[in-house]
Amino acid sequence: MRFMFVGDSMTIGRAGDFTWRYRMWQHLEASLGAPYRVVGPSTGLYDAAADGPVSYDYAAPDFPVAARGHLAAWGEGWCHLAPRIRAAVAAQRADVLLVSLGLIDLGFYTDSDSAALNARTFVAEARAANPRIRMVLLPVIPNVRAVTDPAFAAEVERFNELLAKAVANLDEPTSPLLLASHPPTYDLADDTYDGTHPAPSGEHKLAAAFADAMHEAWGLGGHYRYEPAAAVS
Repeated sequence: MRFMFVGDSMTIGRAGDFTWRYRMWQHLEASLGAPYRVVGPSTGLYDAAADGPVSYDYAAPDFPVAARGHLAAWGEGWCHLAPRIRAAVAAQRADVLLVSLGLIDLGFYTDSDSAALNARTFVAEARAANPRIRMVLLPVIPNVRAVTDPAFAAEVERFNELLAKAVANLDEPTSPLLLASHPPTYDLADDTYDGTHPAPSGEHKLAAAFADAMHEAWGLGGHYRYEPAAAVS
């Protein structure tokens, strides 16, 4: 089973981060009980000084290079990755996509209707490369902008409704789709370092959203084990 992480800045992470990808790797190692690989065309973190994914300064020295693969980029969304997902799935022979996208689209590039159409295109393109691919999609977690910008908050809410409808409409027995749950205790003050990007506790909660969705719907792995007191590292 070959997992590929797909996302924006919350997924690629910046230099010095653990990333929620690392938290998910730890979970898979502890609970999957079957052979698997993490795949993806990139392994780096975003380096602000270089303005590119050229850092390999992960906070966790035990995160093996072979598990760092991803298809994620700082400042990209559904509109950027929908045209690229077919080639990436084919090249990486991905079986399961763990997808966190949409905040960038709504913040800078498209409205909720266009973003939802791009999400549907993404699903179709991924299936064109692997008709049996599984996907877990995370709703957009509103960031600090939603607190002061009611129009943006409304767009996030509407997109999440459209994404839920798309998952329900496009789900197929041979290529199942899951909508992960918004982490119920996710708090921007405690779980992000800037109102958007996950701090260590937020990384755990994002990983848990994906892990619990796969366990409950597909029986993959176990429930995510997360102790808030230990989530600072």
